[in-house]
Amino acid sequence: MCATALGATLPSVLEARFFHRHLDEEESIKMIVHQHWVLGARELVWPTLVFFGSWILLVYIPDRLVFFGVALVSMSSVVWFIRNFFDYYLDAWIITNKGVIDLEWHGWFHRESARILYSDIEGVSYEIKGVVQTLLNIGDMTVEKVSTGGSVTMPFVKNPRAIEMLILECLEAYLLKKNMKDAKTVQNILAEFVAGTIHSDKIKNSKK
Repeated sequence: MCATALGATLPSVLEARFFHRHLDEEESIKMIVHQHWVLGARELVWPTLVFFGSWILLVYIPDRLVFFGVALVSMSSVVWFIRNFFDYYLDAWIITNKGVIDLEWHGWFHRESARILYSDIEGVSYEIKGVVQTLLNIGDMTVEKVSTGGSVTMPFVKNPRAIEMLILECLEAYLLKKNMKDAKTVQNILAEFVAGTIHSDKIKNSKK
């Protein structure tokens, strides 16, 4: 059965609130994959420094005009902080029981979503390059598609091997369920065919 890897249990309530809207009926989240948190923290350094730096400036120059300038800079840095946070947090893969959903957030009014069903996945791979990535156990994940021959990549994810194993496990569970459903459908068709043949034979015998 497709389970959650990385010891991450189920997605948090916050994650479910942001990503649940992308799910279809009877689809459940197995994991939400982000880039390594270090990359997200790096994007938040500058707006944080600008915010606190502006108020430190006000301490040394307690002027009314400076206060209004600091207030304006502070609001701008908060918006900058939130924008960078969402740019990191909402660029993610949603691994579900039906496939992988690739989300990209380009700004407040520009979002992209691409769904790759397990039936369209040709292969899953990862690559760890260099000493830093090896020590931090981060790498680039790639999912190859059958229909277009293209691929979707998520760079700098933590523990890529565990994510690869989870996707393959979910893929196996999906194919097993699909095969069982197809076998049941064939069985029902054969049963109806046999029942129809028997009924037809009974009608012919009754006319004799």
